Amino acid sequence: MGLLIGLGLMAALSYLPGWWVGQVMRRHSEPADRFDFSGADLARYLLDRHHLEYVLVEQTKSGDHYDPADRAVRLSPAHFSGRSLTAITVAAHEVGHALQDAEKYPPFLRRQEVVERTQWAQRIAGWILVAIPVVSVIQKGPLAGLIMFAAGVMTMAVPVFAHLATLPTELDASFNRALPMLKEAGLLKRADRRPARRILRAAAFTYVAQALSSLINVFKWLRGMRR
Repeated sequence: MGLLIGLGLMAALSYLPGWWVGQVMRRHSEPADRFDFSGADLARYLLDRHHLEYVLVEQTKSGDHYDPADRAVRLSPAHFSGRSLTAITVAAHEVGHALQDAEKYPPFLRRQEVVERTQWAQRIAGWILVAIPVVSVIQKGPLAGLIMFAAGVMTMAVPVFAHLATLPTELDASFNRALPMLKEAGLLKRADRRPARRILRAAAFTYVAQALSSLINVFKWLRGMRR
């Protein structure tokens, strides 16, 4: 019973942050024509204003992000073409990362190192969990399975801790860069300021929420083992 309660709490903690981020983004996606320009237009304007003409602005289906390798701000279709408060605020957040890169902001550079070094964990986590039953049968005992199970859970948790460790970089992109840029450009009316801060907070926590949501797969797998 205690294990089931613990698993239930883990599932809730894994699901709720992602749900909150989604709710914040959707709530301020209306009205869809809040501004006369799109998120892509704003990103281009802010980049040019800060002499980052070489940074591209592209549409992607892989989620909003800044790619330091290709020097590109990439926005989801809704934020690339959208003219809502969410669209322009998310665009400003990603431009904030481009500014960090251009300035060689030390926490941003460390963040890239951490993300690159932990990508292997996400790749092998699934293989470890899939291999557990096979190893248990071959070894004819639960010990090998328990060891691989622990390794699998730890591997799945690595991205969560990695994103938590780099959260200050996300908050800097939101509140020390994106918010001042939006204010300096005169884009936020008084009624927009509090919602914009909520969106920027959600943007900063997006990767943490995504990493936590991956733990739901572990929860489902554990439930299957209990049956």
